[in-house]
Amino acid sequence: MADKAEPKTQTLHPAYTVTNIQHKVRVLDDVEVSYPTWVKLFTLHATGYDVLSHIDGSPSPAQTSPEYPSWIKIDAVVLQWIYGTLSNDLLVHVLENESTAHEAWVRVKNLFLNNKASWAAALQLELNNLTLASMPSLEAYCQRVRDLSDQLTAVDCPINNTQRILHLIKGLPREYDTAAALLNHNLPS
Repeated sequence: MADKAEPKTQTLHPAYTVTNIQHKVRVLDDVEVSYPTWVKLFTLHATGYDVLSHIDGSPSPAQTSPEYPSWIKIDAVVLQWIYGTLSNDLLVHVLENESTAHEAWVRVKNLFLNNKASWAAALQLELNNLTLASMPSLEAYCQRVRDLSDQLTAVDCPINNTQRILHLIKGLPREYDTAAALLNHNLPS
């Protein structure tokens, strides 16, 4: 008896298992979620679901390639993820009729990284003027200092940890003078 060839089973790509992208990647609104944070979350997600090549500039297969039909479907899923994780205000600037996921990724990047010098100046000004009194809590204040320093890094104007701590100390009210003095004397890493 001749061996019967077993039918080849096609496995489901991991990208198809994501049912709600907003449970995985928070919505980029540049208020609660900054661009650098969104990029970190999105690329981590894209890596885990084996679609990083759709946003990192890797070339797509040729349209004549047998892999192309599958690639274009997965690219559409990644494009939906990008659109689904943008606030309505940002989506209108990025949404296009014909687009690949990589093209949309670049449009989002350009929204935040064009005019780097003026963007960096605005971020520096906000960081310099930030105080604990302007924030709802100490935790929110510390997080805002971190977010601003991450955004400065994203526009090629990074500040080091010592500068971050000095900005943090500068915005504290007088009742934190003892803690500020200790931090100034022994700057933590």
